[in-house]
Amino acid sequence: MSPTPNHADAPRGLWAIGRALSNRNYRLFFGGQGISLIGTWMTRIATGWLVFQLSDPERAAFWLGVVGFMGQVPALFLGPLAGALVDRWNRQRLLIVTQVLSLVQSAGLAVVAFAGPPGQATIWAVIGLAFFQGLINSFDMPGRQAFLVEMVARREDLPNAIALNSSLVNGARLVGPSLAGVVIALMAVGWCFVIDAVSYVAVIAALLAMTVSARRPERRAPIWQGVVEGFRYAFGFAPIRSLLLLLALVSFMGMPYSVLMPIFAVDILHGGAYAYGFLMAASGVGALVGALHLAARHSVVGLGRTIIIASSVFGIGLIGFGLSRLFWLSMGLLLLTGFGMMVQMAASNTILQTIVDEDKRGRVMSFYSMAFLGTAPFGSLFAGALAGWIGAPYTVVIGGIACLTGAGLFALHLPRLRVLVRPIYIRMGILPEMAAGLSTATEYTQPPQD
Repeated sequence: MSPTPNHADAPRGLWAIGRALSNRNYRLFFGGQGISLIGTWMTRIATGWLVFQLSDPERAAFWLGVVGFMGQVPALFLGPLAGALVDRWNRQRLLIVTQVLSLVQSAGLAVVAFAGPPGQATIWAVIGLAFFQGLINSFDMPGRQAFLVEMVARREDLPNAIALNSSLVNGARLVGPSLAGVVIALMAVGWCFVIDAVSYVAVIAALLAMTVSARRPERRAPIWQGVVEGFRYAFGFAPIRSLLLLLALVSFMGMPYSVLMPIFAVDILHGGAYAYGFLMAASGVGALVGALHLAARHSVVGLGRTIIIASSVFGIGLIGFGLSRLFWLSMGLLLLTGFGMMVQMAASNTILQTIVDEDKRGRVMSFYSMAFLGTAPFGSLFAGALAGWIGAPYTVVIGGIACLTGAGLFALHLPRLRVLVRPIYIRMGILPEMAAGLSTATEYTQPPQD
């Protein structure tokens, strides 16, 4: 959020992109997670396709919205509690538990898909399992984000690890949907869930193989006090609050485009399972490029402007996609959409992870999860209802306009946010001290402490 300092000594080229992989624990996580995430994306695509097949065509948008809502709403209501517990618990053990439970959930979806016959009861079974995965994700996502700092020995490698993690997610997002489209077309949708269940073994093995130093536990105050403390810390400091609010807006209004993708693939662009997979893969390619772009950066400095640009690109991509009726043009616009979405999300994550106090990391990342995942279910419901009224294309266009508006508001506040963040960057050595007395002013620009 400030002028870029000199990084003459920073690693360049391919080493700069992958420097966090020098940490053994992170290499283990990267390898295991890379396999597991392909299965995860296959399940996401397969779940939407299964619901689309099981529902009446006139009610497809509604049921897709309901499944999206039930799969993500637990993150909104459980987020503050989960974050407080993540700051108390052993994060490595927590992630092992969440991965085992996710394996069970995917196996359950496979049973539902193969059991048949299709009907209303089957849809409700899918909804119930989506809700179960939402409960798991409420703890898994803040735990995963907070655990990154324990896997990376050098603090300066943390932004790179976050960007590489995003690259991993979107590399899988590229492979998973395409593979899911092939499996659905040639075999059956249930096999996507089977592959996902087996893929969790890789990340569980990686977590078990890690050697992590014991982390000093948070003081044992009442859990409700920890929740309140985290809320006051996150929303009492303008840079954290502004990043979370913009992310929440983008998640609520922009992200539901993926929930409506089956409608675009079949009804708008007149394709099928292959078209659905390739559209999702196009968004994944754009997101992967965005994540690699961030991984090649040498500093968090300047990411505020990057967030504005990325949010604007995301909004413009959504507007164009909503208006497009050509398959090749829609794929091109989804490249822009994926790029903007990933850069905005990962850049926000990087800044938050950099400026947050260690003892509140789990709670701040739980609010990040709430903003990213917790608002999305209401966006899915809203988009599903609105699409049933005005159609999926205009629903996506409205979401794009909202994202552009949010980017504009964030741009207006950016100069003030830079002033507040600068002393933190100076104290951490990210920026040189530019003026006498600036360190003294730090006490007036820190997040409130309880």
